[in-house]
Amino acid sequence: VQLQASGGGVVQPGGSLRLSCADSGRASGDTFSTYYMGWFRQAPGKGREFVAIINWGGSSILYTDSVRGRFTISRDNAKNTLYLQMNRLKSEDTAIYYCAARRGPAGQFDYWGQGTQVTVSS
Repeated sequence: VQLQASGGGVVQPGGSLRLSCADSGRASGDTFSTYYMGWFRQAPGKGREFVAIINWGGSSILYTDSVRGRFTISRDNAKNTLYLQMNRLKSEDTAIYYCAARRGPAGQFDYWGQGTQVTVSS
């Protein structure tokens, strides 16, 4: 698994952004659709925070409370891509956003993307 996050930028409060995370890795037996995928973020001076997670087929999704109702995680297994649609952005959403992958419903995330900066500012 090789993850590449993109789509970050500068947006005003109340605006929207869509992040993407493409998987370009293809080891033997290694397919994007076999991984749980998640989004995390790290704000300046703070630790890494869980944002959302989605299971293999998209039927099970969890969000952290602060983004529920504003953010939507989704995936397109045919395109090997994970998404995070972020609406009604707030200044406190400013952070570096990372995508990550793990094989099962529990445990550590084994693979991480390089991060994409999201800045919400007027």
